[in-house]
Amino acid sequence: MSSQNDAKNSHVTASHSGDWRQLVQRILKAEMSKRGTKYQDLSDRLSTIGIHQSADNLRNKVNKGIMGADLLLQIMYVLNMRRIERDDILDIFADLGSPLE
Repeated sequence: MSSQNDAKNSHVTASHSGDWRQLVQRILKAEMSKRGTKYQDLSDRLSTIGIHQSADNLRNKVNKGIMGADLLLQIMYVLNMRRIERDDILDIFADLGSPLE
């Protein structure tokens, strides 16, 4: 039984959903900041592809880091994000004090 617990606890310090939510939050806020995009701008851009989200709704979702994968991809698309680098993910988790490796 202890080997099962050891397997669960070893090498998985960033397993909490809150850590992953902070990752989503930081990545999206950084990308929006780089582009000078406000939440109303993001809402307007999403509307051009048929996705209707109010600025307040987007602010809440980004601040909580909770959204569906479809909305995340749609936001990445309208922000012209090319990719999320694995090293960036590792750096953010390290900053949070929850290294993945």
